[in-house]
Amino acid sequence: MAQQSVDLLSIEGVSKVFEGRTVLKDVTAKLTTGKILGLIGRSASGKSVLIHMLRGNDEYAPDSGRVIYHVNRCKKCGHLDIPFPGTKCSMCGGETETLDVDFWALDKEDPLRKAVKARIAIMFQRTFGLFGDKSVIENVLEAVPEEYPQDQGVDRAIKMIEMVNMTHRSTHIARDLSGGEKQRIVMARQLAKDPLFFLADEPTGTLDPVTAETVHNGLIDYVRNTNLCMVFASHWPEAIDRMADEAILFESGEVSMQGDPKKITKEFMKDYKFEREENVDTGDVMIRLTDAKKHYFSVVRGVVKAVDGVTFDIKEREVFALIGYSGAGKTTTSRMIAGMTPVTSGKVEIRIGDDWVDMSEAGFAGKGRATPYIGFLHQEYTLYPFDTVLQNLSTCIGMKMPAELAKIKAIQVLMSVGFAKQDMEKILYSYPDSLSVGECQRIAFAQVLIKEPRIIILDEPTGTMDPITKTIVAKSVVKARETLGETFIVVSHDMDFVLNCCDRAAFMKNGKVVSIGKPVDILAEFGQEPVPEEE
Repeated sequence: MAQQSVDLLSIEGVSKVFEGRTVLKDVTAKLTTGKILGLIGRSASGKSVLIHMLRGNDEYAPDSGRVIYHVNRCKKCGHLDIPFPGTKCSMCGGETETLDVDFWALDKEDPLRKAVKARIAIMFQRTFGLFGDKSVIENVLEAVPEEYPQDQGVDRAIKMIEMVNMTHRSTHIARDLSGGEKQRIVMARQLAKDPLFFLADEPTGTLDPVTAETVHNGLIDYVRNTNLCMVFASHWPEAIDRMADEAILFESGEVSMQGDPKKITKEFMKDYKFEREENVDTGDVMIRLTDAKKHYFSVVRGVVKAVDGVTFDIKEREVFALIGYSGAGKTTTSRMIAGMTPVTSGKVEIRIGDDWVDMSEAGFAGKGRATPYIGFLHQEYTLYPFDTVLQNLSTCIGMKMPAELAKIKAIQVLMSVGFAKQDMEKILYSYPDSLSVGECQRIAFAQVLIKEPRIIILDEPTGTMDPITKTIVAKSVVKARETLGETFIVVSHDMDFVLNCCDRAAFMKNGKVVSIGKPVDILAEFGQEPVPEEE
């Protein structure tokens, strides 16, 4: 007989102010066993703050309101379980008592608070914390609780890897995975901990749509079958619609709407205008790849063909997209173009003036002639945490110019990536840790733009951005190409972004380019028919 659902998490009127700015105001929600709460809103609207508060990070203690975790505690061993009345401890079979834990009312050294926190798993945006030299299965096994017998621990790790659709990578070394694959292994590690509460910030933001749907299905099944509860934040309306039982729409820290996920996402998208910029005249070929391959040897896997003979060219002032499923070779191809990863065979060349530079030839006389003209926004970007935004955009990246001119240039580039003019002084003198992940991503993009390179490579530039901000960034790409003559290579799973600003797209699969053409045609082949505009 199925257990009756019971309350597992209660959020009661929590509010939080940071540096005089209200980041959460009177947020209330309740989750029962086997249910999922989705949080949606623009960057810096309060979603991540709530997730950090639920996790128990010290600096996110609510100024008012309560976070209540409902649990069963074993009177014998202290193990925490789902609060089904009268059930025995799942660990030792002892008698249990039901507790309503007022999390923030307890001292941080309180054993009960620590026990609750140990049953909370969290997945942050763009955080790929893995043991790089260990295999996928070893990484997940590391997270399985010690009380699991060895054979059960292995079974659990395998099930988590299956859930995130990474069985085919089980024996691969973590450092060799793509960004999207690393994200899925981080998720598997967190769930392998056997949590009662799962918190996720953009859990599928950098995955291709097909893989994202597989992960969504797996998460839904896992939450339902294990009776835990999940809170996740996303800018993807599709993710909220697909997974959430209830949704909250945030605007500047306040709950503007709460309830049916489909109604919430419709409200969220009402100001989103999909615009397709017309193609501009492009110049001569600037980048060319000729049967370029990147093979490497792994003790576990043998010869790995990350990129397996790709041939295409990119013209000056073109915005060119590399799309495909996670692990298809897109990021490796972009790194080969940037000279970061030398080809195993074939050629990658960039035209500088009238000369073609071989990007696998080391030294100042080789790729060093081209690299000063290339900007790269990495998927795993970093900002200097102890420098302000202005310092990150000027002195710390080596710009040599008077301070006032550097500030003017910083303001211009920040506005081009969607920051409001009236917020500029606050943003310029803020530190990265005080900003949202989406805001930090835009600042990292601004770091690339401010140096005005001739070629800009963007690896998943919009994974943590809301739709309106993505539109602004797409326009900034188009404007930079028109005003500065820059050439863009975009590695992305964001189909709207590709449609919005790219001239051509290459669809990659298993290290090969399957087809090249207009984004609308390639995306149809990729399994993502564009949604027609409403009349």
